[in-house]
Amino acid sequence: MNEVCKLLGIKYPVVQGAMQEVATAELAAAVSNGGGLGIIAAGGKTPEQVRAEIQKAKKLTKNTFAVNLMLMDPNTPEVVKVVIDEGVKVVTTGAGTPKPYMKDLKAAGIKVCPVIPNVKIAKKMEEMGADAVIAEGMEGGGHIGVLTSQTLWPQIADAVSIPLIAAGGIGDGRGVVNAFVAGAKGVQCGTIFSIAKESPVGDNWRKLVIDATDTSTVVAGATIKDASRIIKNNIANKLTELELDQVSRDEFNSVMNEGLRNAVQKDDVEDGLVFSGQISGLIKESLPAGEIVKKLMDEAQEVLNKKIELA
Repeated sequence: MNEVCKLLGIKYPVVQGAMQEVATAELAAAVSNGGGLGIIAAGGKTPEQVRAEIQKAKKLTKNTFAVNLMLMDPNTPEVVKVVIDEGVKVVTTGAGTPKPYMKDLKAAGIKVCPVIPNVKIAKKMEEMGADAVIAEGMEGGGHIGVLTSQTLWPQIADAVSIPLIAAGGIGDGRGVVNAFVAGAKGVQCGTIFSIAKESPVGDNWRKLVIDATDTSTVVAGATIKDASRIIKNNIANKLTELELDQVSRDEFNSVMNEGLRNAVQKDDVEDGLVFSGQISGLIKESLPAGEIVKKLMDEAQEVLNKKIELA
């Protein structure tokens, strides 16, 4: 049995990315019902809102789902208590170290899978007791590091003994196989699930991603050490100007968060911020989340069945 499937209690080694404002209970449950691991994003939510999302997901699926902890949120201690109280079985973490919460999470029997950008932090997470690491290359949408997936995945796989879940630039079966060849035991996908039928985004967001090409995204926030990959539009230009003006990180993130809410809640994709990975150029349709999981696996099997001649 696949190592990640066994660890997380899922059918297929496919994890849905924890996209702020997008990774809702409905999307997470749909992914989990399809055999993958759906994730509820706690970032930007109050503890009460996180509890409500968890309880909603429980009604929508009997399968395992996860909660992502955005560790820079000041209410993280309270969210951790909610996650433990609600009996969530898996958490992923980002934007900080899970060290202050690791003892309580592990004592509750929760599997902890931090998102990491390099070998040094991957090793630290293993020493800290993490059950797996999610290594995301800079091709991915949303908050990113500086290493590409092709360089990051194999180095992480060689550096740690816990399972590697590969993320960043995976949008079809070829990407899944590529990740496994590099040493991964599972994959995490964000952009392709962001436009799933169960995603809360509107038709304009979906069309923007589907119409995207290989050069449609841009990185904003790199100079203030908070890089994010987004689709080029009016707000992307505004964020570039804010960087050039050397605004504070808090002011920059405030504009980003407001733009993200406008994009998700109002379907404004001109002045709203749309997180998307470079893989968006490959995505040509919006499908139910369960079909996406199955399609990734079927395509990966087709790739493996092909005869490849190297000489």
